[in-house]
Amino acid sequence: MEKILWALNKMPKSEDKCLPVMSIENIKQAREFHKSFPQYSITPLAKLDGMAEGLGLGGLFVKDESYRFGLNAFKVLGGSFAMARYIASEMGRDVSEMTYDYLTSEKFREEFGQATFFTATDGNHGRGVAWAANKLGQKAVVHMPKGSTKTRFDNIAKEGAKVTIEEVNYDDCVRLAAKEAAETPHGVIVQDTAWDGYEEIPSWIMQGYGSMAGEAAEQLREVEVNRPTHVFVQAGVGSLAGGVVGYFANLYPNNPPKFIVMEAGAADCRIYFLSRLGICKGYENACSSSKRRSIRNIRRIWSGRNGSYFFYYDRRCLQRTQRSIRVR
Repeated sequence: MEKILWALNKMPKSEDKCLPVMSIENIKQAREFHKSFPQYSITPLAKLDGMAEGLGLGGLFVKDESYRFGLNAFKVLGGSFAMARYIASEMGRDVSEMTYDYLTSEKFREEFGQATFFTATDGNHGRGVAWAANKLGQKAVVHMPKGSTKTRFDNIAKEGAKVTIEEVNYDDCVRLAAKEAAETPHGVIVQDTAWDGYEEIPSWIMQGYGSMAGEAAEQLREVEVNRPTHVFVQAGVGSLAGGVVGYFANLYPNNPPKFIVMEAGAADCRIYFLSRLGICKGYENACSSSKRRSIRNIRRIWSGRNGSYFFYYDRRCLQRTQRSIRVR
């Protein structure tokens, strides 16, 4: 097996001023919104007894999101709830009023009309936004970076969204989506990354992901696991990790689990930056040539004005990550 690189979290403890974003009440609202969809069902929490025994663990559980809304991914939870929060904000209403029945009613169409939700994606996030917009009678525009697959393009297009594959990378697709949203009446960008001046909607997306964490906590209690000792979560762009860590830190404020944020070797951005910060030395010299292009892009983000774009939500989860960040 390929060596697993890891780094112990050495970030200083903070006052957790952002932790209320993932408060139990906020996640309850997200869950109630998702439950209002006729397509909603709780996804399975698999209990891996054989693997747990082999590893010498008391229990091992995996949340299986391949069943989520028939889309094979959790991403729709974040985009759909952010859309509901945006609509509620525009109407001066509480998000608790934004049920599926109301958002698909003639009364809502008369009171609100249609918005156009812009986003950039290489797959699942854009599909989730397109699916939610389609179900709620809204519009969606999705930009995909160069190299995106036709299968993912087709999956998004089937939801009625306007989809393009651009001859630029992901970051530039985000900028394009933001620019077009700003130029479109009733247009808004729904993106699961944040930058200076664009923080509220990514926070709502994290709350949407909290539905999954809330389900898992309930499912664990049903099998008499009142508190997991460790929570493993993929890094991604940081929104999922921040959402999951934030939820469990709020759920167990006095004794939170140990959090391990993991990422794949083909997308090892965090471990690379930990090496740049001196936390995991030497990794930059071990990078394969296949990773050079993405690392050059990351270096550009790190050194330029968009530094907070990459790290904003990662700071939230990293300050609470008590064990390590690993990459295969």
